Amino acid sequence: MGFDFLSGRRPSTYAGQAMIATSHPLATSAGLEVLQSGGNAVDAAIAAVAVQSVVDPLMTGIGGDCFALYAPAGGQVRALNGSGRAPEAATVAALRAAGLQDDIPPNSPHAITVPGAVSAWCKLHGEYGSQPLEQLFSRAVGYAENGYPVTPRVAQDWEGAKDLVAGDVHAAKVFLPDGRPPVTGERHAQPLLAARLREIAKSGAKGFYTGETASHMVAHLRSLGGLHTEVDFAAGCDEAEWVTPIHANYRGYDIHECPPNGQGLAALVILRILEGFDMASLSEADRIHLHAEATKLAYHHRDALIGDASVCAGLAEELLSDAVIETLRARIDMTQAQPPALWDEPEHKDTIYLCVVDAHGNALSFINSIFNGFGSGRLDPATGVLFHSRGSSFRLIEGHPNAIGPRKRPMHTIIPGMVTQNGRVVMPFGVMGGHYQAAGHAAFLSGVIDRGMGVQEAIDQPRSFAFGGMLDLEKTIPPQTRTELEARGHTVRVLDAPIGGAQAIRIGDGLLEGGSDSRKDGMALGF
Repeated sequence: MGFDFLSGRRPSTYAGQAMIATSHPLATSAGLEVLQSGGNAVDAAIAAVAVQSVVDPLMTGIGGDCFALYAPAGGQVRALNGSGRAPEAATVAALRAAGLQDDIPPNSPHAITVPGAVSAWCKLHGEYGSQPLEQLFSRAVGYAENGYPVTPRVAQDWEGAKDLVAGDVHAAKVFLPDGRPPVTGERHAQPLLAARLREIAKSGAKGFYTGETASHMVAHLRSLGGLHTEVDFAAGCDEAEWVTPIHANYRGYDIHECPPNGQGLAALVILRILEGFDMASLSEADRIHLHAEATKLAYHHRDALIGDASVCAGLAEELLSDAVIETLRARIDMTQAQPPALWDEPEHKDTIYLCVVDAHGNALSFINSIFNGFGSGRLDPATGVLFHSRGSSFRLIEGHPNAIGPRKRPMHTIIPGMVTQNGRVVMPFGVMGGHYQAAGHAAFLSGVIDRGMGVQEAIDQPRSFAFGGMLDLEKTIPPQTRTELEARGHTVRVLDAPIGGAQAIRIGDGLLEGGSDSRKDGMALGF
């Protein structure tokens, strides 16, 4: 049966040589322009993320973190960890002495780790880029300096996050012009951000992590009560590091994820649990129930066990072993929602994604985030840098794997994905949406692999997410299905807003099939 062009959805995008998919049209067009000029996948991704750091300031920026999976043509998948570390002086005792008890609020200076994104961009570009940063940043600099039109989804999110930036006089000045968020079609500019991008283009990571810019950022963070030093920032200059991806096989496909401190391991655990069921034959209620139960089990382990890589040695191999997966799978009752439990361990008490495939066959899965909408809501007035809130993921529990500590990385929700088969890259993909991302990876891949869906069709499927004791459903899920889920013991909450977003590019023989989530403003384009 052909595509239903009256569905209100859109079909996948097809091209023969190169493609980029992002969640913002200006980012996609900037990346496509680079590809058309002879740039490679890394060049296009950096141009696109730089633009999105300007035009989607709630979701990403140079004050955030980054992860990437890169598959050079004919080579192995590589993982880049561009997440920042806590200051050297950060300890559970120090934060408790500062008055924090159970959690680190998003707007606290202690939620701000040294941003890792710029270090990751520069490392990736230094090894694989082919065009100068000045050229790649040109669109972003122009939008920051001269303004850009605010798109509908960005405007909606801006309105929803206005209270956070209203609490910081410097952030409010930039992001609440005239005392309110911009509406769709209004122009917005960030001239100081243009200056930062020019510095990075000229001096690389040193232009951000050392010198006058770093000095201003540190002074501002310390004025808020932060523990950051210029030494901490200087160490961040070359903090991004190549690490070995983790992977699991799902019905003949190898799914690659970044290792801890990311939550990609949770996505693989969900998939391995689902592999024991005939997903294609299940009803919608059965699929949602099974996905919820597998998600609860995987996230329970995530929250108890995942933290900085230094405390996670061997964890992926253990959790993905047949013995553990079979134990977890056996706990699922298809008729009744169950509380999650660890397999046999002691109990412990907002984002943009893009992917690119270039004409040479290089594939990049790339994610950049400031976590909450507008991150910490804290903006340095001297540099215009809006800081992320990733440190709010740390726990204030001594001995916990994710307890804050000197130069530790927190558990991260942002995870790029890559699919290979028999050593050949099949699809870079990713899902945005904070904690939803690991669950989203599993749901999307099951749609493509188990149910034979096209890329855009799988992205557009109604979403559900079991988290925090609730089963959240998008309102496109029928009332009858909701009733069935409630009868199985789920506490159902129907959301007005969509859950997350996604992009993917599937690679065939001489054909690229791309999708970009209609829940966002973006698109997939190629040639």
